[in-house]
Amino acid sequence: MSDMFNFSAQKMRTQGMSETAISQFERLYNVWANDDGTSYIREEDVEPLTRVSSFRDVYETINHDKAIDAFAKTAFLKLNGGLGTSMGLECAKSLLPVRRHKARPMRFIDIILGQVQTARMRLGIELPLTFMNSFRTSADTMQVLQKQHFTQDEIPLEIIQHREPKIDLATGKPVEYPSQPDLEWCPPGHGDLFSTVWESGLLDALEERGFEYLFISNSDNLGARPSRTLAQHFENTGAPIMIEVATRTSADRKGGHIVRDKATGRLMLREMTQVHPDDKADAMDIAKHPYFNTNNIWVRIDALKELLAKYNGVLPLPVIRNKKTVDPTDASSTPVIQLETAMGAAVGLFDGAICVQVDRMRFLPVKTTDDLFIMRSDRFHLTDAYEMEDGNYIFPDVHLDARYYKNIHDFNERFPYSVPSLAAANSVTIEGDWTFGRNVSFYGDAVLHDENRPSYVPNGEYVGPQGIEPDEWTYQNFGSKDNKK
Repeated sequence: MSDMFNFSAQKMRTQGMSETAISQFERLYNVWANDDGTSYIREEDVEPLTRVSSFRDVYETINHDKAIDAFAKTAFLKLNGGLGTSMGLECAKSLLPVRRHKARPMRFIDIILGQVQTARMRLGIELPLTFMNSFRTSADTMQVLQKQHFTQDEIPLEIIQHREPKIDLATGKPVEYPSQPDLEWCPPGHGDLFSTVWESGLLDALEERGFEYLFISNSDNLGARPSRTLAQHFENTGAPIMIEVATRTSADRKGGHIVRDKATGRLMLREMTQVHPDDKADAMDIAKHPYFNTNNIWVRIDALKELLAKYNGVLPLPVIRNKKTVDPTDASSTPVIQLETAMGAAVGLFDGAICVQVDRMRFLPVKTTDDLFIMRSDRFHLTDAYEMEDGNYIFPDVHLDARYYKNIHDFNERFPYSVPSLAAANSVTIEGDWTFGRNVSFYGDAVLHDENRPSYVPNGEYVGPQGIEPDEWTYQNFGSKDNKK
C-alpha cells in the first residue's frame, strides 16, 4: 500500500506544500501502511515515573529576583490550530468566550494576551508570543491580534501548521469529497510543531535576539501561563527538555502518561492508544503510574535545533492513527484515517529529559462543554493579571446530556443568564433537556433526571441528589404555568 503514497504526494504538491511537509507525511504514511502490530509500548518494557521535582519545592528554593533573568530569555508558543468542532464551533476555538471579567466577555485568546502583556509590563521583559495556527484558524486569530494592536519586533506572531490529506481507508488514496473539498485535509497533530518551527525559521529568529528557552502549551489550557519560577528551574537543571506533569486522579486514568524506557533509560510519553489490551489495567492504575502529561513543555532552543538538524526537520515520533469519517458530522460519509503525532512524544528523543510536577492550577483545559461549564461557574475568579483562580482546584465531576449540551449553541441556549453555582457541588449530572433560570445552585451529588420533555429550573432553586429541592421546587414546562409536583 505504501506505493499509494505517491497519490498523496502529488495532491500535496498540487496545493503548493513544501517538501518538508511531504516528507513528514510520507513517514507517517509508511509507518501506518507497514504496521505490523508492534507499535505498542508494553508494560514489561517500561518503568513507572514515581519521583519528580515539584513546583512547590522549586518555588521555595529558587532566587525569584534572579528568575527574571531566565524568564527574559524565554519565548512563548501557543498551539492554536483547533476549530473546536467537537463543540460545534466554526471558528478558532481560542475565540470561544470562557467567562466575563469587568462586564466584558473574555475568550481564550483575550486571557492569553492578557497574561503575556501583564508579564511584559510587570517584569519589563520582552516575552515574545507566537501562535501556531492551522489553515483554518489563521485568519480569525490574526484579525483579533490586529484589532487589539498586539505587536512585537522581529519575532513572528504566527507560524502555520502543515496540513495533510485524509486517507480513504478502503483504497489508501487521498479521500475525495467534492461537495466540501476543505474536509479532504486535516492537520498532522500537535507533533507537527517541530517540523513547522524548523521550516519557519522561528528558532533562528529567537536565537538571533538572545532567546534560549521556548515554553509551549495549548491555547485551550487556561492554566498554562508564563512562569518565571519554572523558567529559572529549567535553566538550573541544564536539561534539554522539561515536561510539566500533574498527579493523576480517577478522571485522568485514560490520559497520556510519562514512563521510562528500560532499554534506553529515556523518558517516554505513552498514550492510551499505545497501550496493549493486556496492559490496560496497569496503565490505568494511578497508583502505579501517578503522573500525566499536561502538554506544557519547556525546551532549550539550541538543543531542539540540533535534534531537528539530525533528522532534517522530521522527528521520528510515534504515529497516532485516528479513524473517522471525512465529514466528522456525517457518520455515513467515507471512512478515513488521519495520521498524527503528539508533541510530548519528543521527550523520548532527548537524553537528560526531565519532568516537573505542577499543581492543577497549571492544567485547566477546556475540551468539552462539561469543562466549559466548570470554567464559567463561580468556582473560578479571573484576576486582573488574567489568572484563573480557585480555592483548591479539585473540581466536581460534570456530566451533561450530550444530546442537549454538547453543541456550544445548545449549551448557551440552556444557560441564558449564567451557569449555576458549583460551590457546594461534588458532582453534577444533567439528563434530558433542562433550561436554567438565574441564581440556581447545585450541591452534593446533584442530579436532574430526564423528564422526557423540555423542562425548567426556576430562579434561585437548589438542585441536589434528589433533584430540585423537594420542599420548595416547582415543575415548569415551557409555555405553561408553574405546577406543584
